[in-house]
Amino acid sequence: MPAIMAVRLMKQCTCLLREATRLVPTIAPVARLRLAGVACKTLTSSVSSPSSGSLTELLGKEQVFTPYPEHQEVDYLIEKATRPEELLGLLGGDHHLHHNHAALILIRLSYLLSEKPKEKALLVEDARFQQLVSQVNSQLLRRSHCKHRRVNSFRKEAAVAAGEQGLDPAVPEPGGQLHVTRKKRITSIWHGTLVKLLRSLYTLVLPRPCKELQSVEQEVRWRLRRLKYKHLVYLAESCASFMREQHSQELLAELLLHLERRWTEISDSRTVVTVMVKAGHLSEPLMSRLEDKCLELVEQFGPEELRKVLVTLAAQSRRSVPLLRAISYHLVQKPFPLTKGVLLDLAYAYGKLNFHQTQVSQRLAADLLPFIPSMTLGEVARCAKSFAFLKWLNLPLFEAFTQHLLSRAQDVSLPHLCSILLAFARLNFRPEQEDQFFNLVHDKLDPMLGSLEPALQVDLVWALCVLQQVREAELQTVLHPGLHKQFLGSKSPKDQSTFQKLVHINTTALLEHPDYKGPFLPDSAVALSSSSSSKKMTPLQKELQETLKTLLGSTDQGSLEVVTQYGWVLDAEVLLDADGHFLPLRDFVAPHLAQPVGNQPLPPGAKRIAFLRWEFPNFNSRSKDLLGRFVLARRHVLAAGFLVVDVPYYEWLDLKSAWQKGAYLKDKIRKAVAEELAK
Repeated sequence: MPAIMAVRLMKQCTCLLREATRLVPTIAPVARLRLAGVACKTLTSSVSSPSSGSLTELLGKEQVFTPYPEHQEVDYLIEKATRPEELLGLLGGDHHLHHNHAALILIRLSYLLSEKPKEKALLVEDARFQQLVSQVNSQLLRRSHCKHRRVNSFRKEAAVAAGEQGLDPAVPEPGGQLHVTRKKRITSIWHGTLVKLLRSLYTLVLPRPCKELQSVEQEVRWRLRRLKYKHLVYLAESCASFMREQHSQELLAELLLHLERRWTEISDSRTVVTVMVKAGHLSEPLMSRLEDKCLELVEQFGPEELRKVLVTLAAQSRRSVPLLRAISYHLVQKPFPLTKGVLLDLAYAYGKLNFHQTQVSQRLAADLLPFIPSMTLGEVARCAKSFAFLKWLNLPLFEAFTQHLLSRAQDVSLPHLCSILLAFARLNFRPEQEDQFFNLVHDKLDPMLGSLEPALQVDLVWALCVLQQVREAELQTVLHPGLHKQFLGSKSPKDQSTFQKLVHINTTALLEHPDYKGPFLPDSAVALSSSSSSKKMTPLQKELQETLKTLLGSTDQGSLEVVTQYGWVLDAEVLLDADGHFLPLRDFVAPHLAQPVGNQPLPPGAKRIAFLRWEFPNFNSRSKDLLGRFVLARRHVLAAGFLVVDVPYYEWLDLKSAWQKGAYLKDKIRKAVAEELAK
């Protein structure tokens, strides 16, 4: 039965459309589309009301839609106006202004005064401007009055009244509510003009509270479901920040909700990038949807779109690995040229997100090298910092940084120099012209060091310690008793990290500068700062400890996780006599411990062995060179009198059995002893 009814319905539709074509053979294509809408609406009405008239009678009536008026002279005058006075003069002339003209005048006014705040303030007080705003407001109020009359309980009564009073049934609103219009439907501002009007009123900075602005906001809220997605994007792009500032939180929340629900309507790269940049940070669900859409459209992205997406992810610290991999693939595969600004932003984003991709880093470094001579010192500092976060040491690029810095030594500012110095220390990079470079650093830094923020003072002196370029005056500045008190005992991770660097500086003064007389950190402060790592054990750490326990056989023969007073934690420590046999550690004095134990001096020929494991993150990317922090640790352990057994991850991974691992450690110990004897 339903199939028979459907067939009859389709036949009736065909007849109606055929009759419409015969009656209006010369109608324009646009009008034909509208006529098809009228025919469909008539069909709906005839189904619900058997007494409806024929199509010929319906065509004789006035159309129920509001046609767009033709381009009038006043439209050209609005478009060509170059002064606010020309626009305001249209209000008092003989021009016939329809419902959109007032809004178009306001939009043009905001454009002309976009960079003239003083003239904006004068315009808002002008009586003609207030008349213009009131005219728009009155139009919206009429529209609002009509909307309030649409209630669900009035549906059936309205349909009956339409037949009795000669009214035309209107198309139901998206919310399912039915309303009735008379022969001349109430006009309203078009959708595209409305969203531009809202932005214009925001930029004109109307006084708060402003009922006219509230009316426009309310109208936009009512129309959100009927707006095209491009209008929603325009609102997000141009009005989201104003909504937050103007406290229009309800409108902003509904806009974000509609953007999220209709995300599948996005079909081009510009739209998804625009929404991500302007509104993604305001809604977590929306941002997740946009990331999915970016994965779908990433092949269409150009360099600018890729840059914007990466910078947006970096600003929100969103490490979306699938999206980052897709972007990296297209950056490597596509041959499009990258400008200096794009390259700098890409390097920053990858560094901020801690996303290491070898081929991308290689391309960024190679493409940036020709731009070095044209870079400002700020761009050089920013670029060096980004590659330091990426742990990517490209020697030609960093040598070019140094040369560029030295060529502009007179113009170098302290903040830029500090950024470059910290980047060099992180990567343990010492340039070929290190004497000239570090002379420049000391000349700029020494007079100003004491006036910098305490944390920055510590960072800079610590960097000089890593690079073995610290001076006695700089050590005295940061080891002064008044500086470390603000970091000692603090629960802040940043303060704890700063104090740990102070301990490393103190160790450098003790072990590497024998002529340094003080001040030093107090022993109590050093003891409190030294603690074993509370991080979860890594597979390498766990396997190393198990192998050492098997190798030593007894807990008295060695110690694991040894906390030293130097700010470093040894993975293990053993003591060998002159014949290479293990000695019980607890019996002998150990001045290196944070809490010394034992009272017997070491026997002649005894040697302390320290085991230091090196994980993958401890190295420069794609390199066997340790980062500066770990180079400093190894140097300190050697200076404290230990023989160091290095256990890097890339060697340990090749060992499959427990026997191989034990033999590997024994061989490492024999080599360390042999190297010491060879000296």
